[in-house]
Amino acid sequence: MKKTILTDIEGTTSSISFVKDVLFPYARKALPEFVRRHGGELEVRHWLDAAAVDAGSVCSDDVLIEVLQGWIDSDRKHPALKALQGMIWKSGYEDGEYTAHIYPDAAAALRAWHAGGHALFVYSSGSVPAQKLLFGHSDAGDLRPLFSGYFDTDVGGKRDARSYRNILDALRLSGEQILFLSDVVEELDAAREAGLDTVLLDRREDYPAPRLGEACHGHARVTSFADIDV
Repeated sequence: MKKTILTDIEGTTSSISFVKDVLFPYARKALPEFVRRHGGELEVRHWLDAAAVDAGSVCSDDVLIEVLQGWIDSDRKHPALKALQGMIWKSGYEDGEYTAHIYPDAAAALRAWHAGGHALFVYSSGSVPAQKLLFGHSDAGDLRPLFSGYFDTDVGGKRDARSYRNILDALRLSGEQILFLSDVVEELDAAREAGLDTVLLDRREDYPAPRLGEACHGHARVTSFADIDV
């Protein structure tokens, strides 16, 4: 059986700076107008109310906007914030405000692996809708047809081995049938504990100081998708 590829996004297929310097600031700036314009819509209201409860029963949308902006600044992984950000990012992508960064070597390898019969999946802390938006509006075009499925933190935290076991169960595969790609050593540690094969992406654009020797925790290390042997 050909290896199944499970890939992270931020720092792996795409630059960390795109999320930090483009997506987060865009959502922060657009949030007030988005809430005022769409706050009465059923889905938006659901997530606003969920955030308000967790913020201490905030009653004012103006105050809640400030709370949500604070959560963006601290990169809080709250389901309501992720859902609202996804809605805002969708508008940004569709309006042509930006396209999602993807490393050329990643796009080329993903296309080649797909053409070669490898099943491709994504596992990222960003919501599944946000993942689809990113790959659907990438610098390299619409890459969504390459992927067979997506996972987010609904299966568990990325540094928890149980999350990868949940993915194995969902895919009905054994660990050695999956190669997990990430820039975060602790995520790779958790995946390896669950039995997956692993590769560390150590891109100079995202990590100016190379991670070598013991810093790799025994994971295979590459600086480009072109160096990954599947």
